Amino acid sequence: MRTYKLTIAYDGSRYQGWQKQKNTDLTIQGILENIAGQTAGYPVEINGSGRTDSGVHAKGQTASMVLHGKVDEIHFRDELNEQLPLDIRVMRMELVRNGFHARRSARGKSYEYWIDTREKPDVFTRKFTYHYPKELDVNAMKKAAAYLTGTHDFAGFTDKKDEKSTTRTIYAIIIEKQKEKIRIEYEGTGFMYHMVRILTGTLLEVGDGRRKPEEIKMILKDKKRDAAGFLAPARGLTLKEVYYG
Repeated sequence: MRTYKLTIAYDGSRYQGWQKQKNTDLTIQGILENIAGQTAGYPVEINGSGRTDSGVHAKGQTASMVLHGKVDEIHFRDELNEQLPLDIRVMRMELVRNGFHARRSARGKSYEYWIDTREKPDVFTRKFTYHYPKELDVNAMKKAAAYLTGTHDFAGFTDKKDEKSTTRTIYAIIIEKQKEKIRIEYEGTGFMYHMVRILTGTLLEVGDGRRKPEEIKMILKDKKRDAAGFLAPARGLTLKEVYYG
């Protein structure tokens, strides 16, 4: 048995997220497993580093795949890409130690969220940005982000009720203005269901003046979802990279 690490990019616009589901064939995991099985000649299980929601994109989703024996990685990757839809690509395939698991072995992740603040959305990036035509105070957003970095109980920033632990560490939140667009990058140990999108919605409410940056401290203390901001749409979010080692 040989274990392989896959690095995958996809446009999530037309898919129902990463995780395969019984009621739809439009999931990234389901499509990959089907095509990998056809290529290998037997059923193949593919485990992702984590779920991405319906409509969320990835530049560097990581998955682990166990095959019955050693294969030529480049040839196998190319075979996969020949059969995959054009909006899903295996960027890299590499042999790793047995026991490697894309989710359990992960040590951190980074996401980026793009906001388009112009009056009309950019024709060419509209599927990958959230159109939010408001003047945003980026300095206030950066001040709010400083309260979110570090290790905290982020119970107020998830829509999932049964998390075993809601404590996470965010190493950095980078907010930068690029003409009419704003990019927010999050780097941390891991993120809960809807967490990055709720963090983004909260920061946008600070940026448009609805909230003060200091309110972040209250949200963290209260640990209530209703205290945090709105859920930013999935289309602006991209899983950038998964860290190991």
